Amino acid sequence: MHDLDHLFKSNKRWAGELTRTDSAFFERTAQAQHPSYLWIGCSDSRVPADDIVGAQPGELFVHRNIANIVVHTDLSCLSVLQYAVDVLKVPHIIICGHYRCGGITAAMSAQPHGLIDNWLLEIKDLYRDHRDELDAIEDQAARIDRMCELNVVRQVENVAHTVIAQDAWRRGQALAVHGWIYNLQDGLLRDLELTITGSDAIDAVYRMHAGRGA
Repeated sequence: MHDLDHLFKSNKRWAGELTRTDSAFFERTAQAQHPSYLWIGCSDSRVPADDIVGAQPGELFVHRNIANIVVHTDLSCLSVLQYAVDVLKVPHIIICGHYRCGGITAAMSAQPHGLIDNWLLEIKDLYRDHRDELDAIEDQAARIDRMCELNVVRQVENVAHTVIAQDAWRRGQALAVHGWIYNLQDGLLRDLELTITGSDAIDAVYRMHAGRGA
């Protein structure tokens, strides 16, 4: 069995450092959370949301999965999204992808990878939609990186298409959905300059109006 004591030691050191600078930190944050951001990112161990933006516990509400995908049948992701928007009232949702994403790379290959291939069908669909642009990029690494950017764009749109986001906008709640990407090679974030703040910014076919289904 592996020795995991070093993780507990690191945890004790981390907690001690926080309480030395703010003795009431854990007592205060244990009462409630009031994050301003929902971060939807990749599960990649090199992309830790809190560390990237220098956030303290309680500042980010986080959901992570392979390739930072927002699928409309993923109840886990949608539950996180609904809780963040309806209960925590976060004003910002950040979709953060990263360059050289392993999930993106796997989806763009013809090799079988097992169960995850079902999850990555969303990425394959995206590749099909942008095949001409992507196939025109000769450098494979650059092609994958561009696909990582396009995936962020798609997932921002997917969040905006949800009933959750549109209900929030309909009731006048401030909510912005942002698209960012992280560079593993220098540790820096890049804003893809895609922010959706209302239903008027999405295609009419996705807009849901009061009394939907009637």
